[in-house]
Amino acid sequence: MSEPRWLRSVRWIVLGLLTIFTLTPLYVMVSSALKPLDEVQGAFHWVPTTLTLRPFVDIWKTIPLGRYFLNSLVVSASATVLSVTIAIFAAYSISRFRFPGRRVFSVTVLSTQMFPGILFLLPLFLIFVNIGEATGVQLYGSRLGLTITYLTFSLPFSIWMLAGYFDSIPRELDEAAQVDGNGPVGALLRVVVPAAMPGIVAVAIYAFMTAWGEVLFASVLTNDSTRTLSIGLQEYSTQTDVYWNQVMAAALVVSTPIVIGFLLLQRYLVAGLTAGAVK
Repeated sequence: MSEPRWLRSVRWIVLGLLTIFTLTPLYVMVSSALKPLDEVQGAFHWVPTTLTLRPFVDIWKTIPLGRYFLNSLVVSASATVLSVTIAIFAAYSISRFRFPGRRVFSVTVLSTQMFPGILFLLPLFLIFVNIGEATGVQLYGSRLGLTITYLTFSLPFSIWMLAGYFDSIPRELDEAAQVDGNGPVGALLRVVVPAAMPGIVAVAIYAFMTAWGEVLFASVLTNDSTRTLSIGLQEYSTQTDVYWNQVMAAALVVSTPIVIGFLLLQRYLVAGLTAGAVK
């Protein structure tokens, strides 16, 4: 049965409106980043009268954007590597082995996702301060403390997601690897991990994006030397002025790695999110 013409027209109209709604903020960001400051501060003009690349040069001078970029990269990459590594072994144990408390552990890991993040802000702050006073290990205001914080939020979802993905991988692969002389760890690293690569990539993308754009904990648990991009961008606003063109230019610069990475790995993300859901 062919689709009615009016229904096809309505679908194209809706898709067109959604496209305009999605691309308009992006156009405003790009056009504002290419305008002089005096042209951005007034009423917004849809067609720029003057185009300049000066804001993309000034963003590195107005604030220490390079340092903030490095902090975000180190913290996000560290949290991602730790989250993926721990999640692989934890999820494999849940998927392949039967041990006392397995169901309780799985439910506990999943239940942590229902609590709002702000609930843990004050406890983590007090824990980090007390650990620093008792042991001399400075977690508050350090990259290590922020990495641990992001790890606590990305790890439960990573374990739950990988456990579902490992369940979709036939156990015969593990048995075949063990027949060839591999132990459980060898079977995991040589057979299961390559087969589960889409799910692992999806977990890595989730962990990295969660840490890269986080604002709440970064605003409390960092100082001037460990500030991340999400907090550092606020420094383009002063008591007397806001450098809107530099804000937009910096937003484009810092979002480019995430956009490029997402476009390159999106097929793994889709496969990882769907394959583990259907056993």
